[in-house]
Amino acid sequence: MTEHLPPEALDVWAQALRERFGLGPNDIPIPLILDLAKDAANGVARPAAPVSAFVAGLVAGRAGGSIPDHARDAAVLISKLASEWRA
Repeated sequence: MTEHLPPEALDVWAQALRERFGLGPNDIPIPLILDLAKDAANGVARPAAPVSAFVAGLVAGRAGGSIPDHARDAAVLISKLASEWRA
């Protein structure tokens, strides 16, 4: 059975990830990621949400430079693609 946690549990989880992987306070843009997941799930299909988030991170990592900026750019582009998606 899946346990439903309060929304602030996500903040605790994100902090644990930051600490574990040496990430900065702006390296996990939770609202951006959730918006991307919503757009992909609603515009394409529910399984597209985690795949799209992974791709945004992959694109950002490969771009180098400022990961938060590249992740934001990739998420915006993927969200736009998902909102215009017609399978």
